[in-house]
Amino acid sequence: QVQLVESGGGLVQTGGSLRLSCAVSGSILRPNVMGWYRQAPGKQREVVAEITSGGSTNYADSVKGRFTASRDNDKNTMYLQMNSLKPEDTAVYYCNFRSAFVAAINYWGKGTLVTVSS
Repeated sequence: QVQLVESGGGLVQTGGSLRLSCAVSGSILRPNVMGWYRQAPGKQREVVAEITSGGSTNYADSVKGRFTASRDNDKNTMYLQMNSLKPEDTAVYYCNFRSAFVAAINYWGKGTLVTVSS
């Protein structure tokens, strides 16, 4: 079992910044992939960024150049630095943990709300 707890969401103005954190506990197998996903009202959940246990990253085109994912494996924590925020970034942001090889090992946090005002 893996538990994920997100924090750092809130209300910010357009152009502002926020830093999300995801604390991971439990049976943390490697290699693994951690990701940030988001779901806006009335829309499907979409991937924002992924980062492997080796540090490789992938980003959605909509956030490239503005968001940076990172992780501290010693602290079992993943981060998402979000800069130049736009109203369309408003969503609930979810943390995800999955094994690189075992499909059944796939866990989600409960999410943290990010609201960007125009």
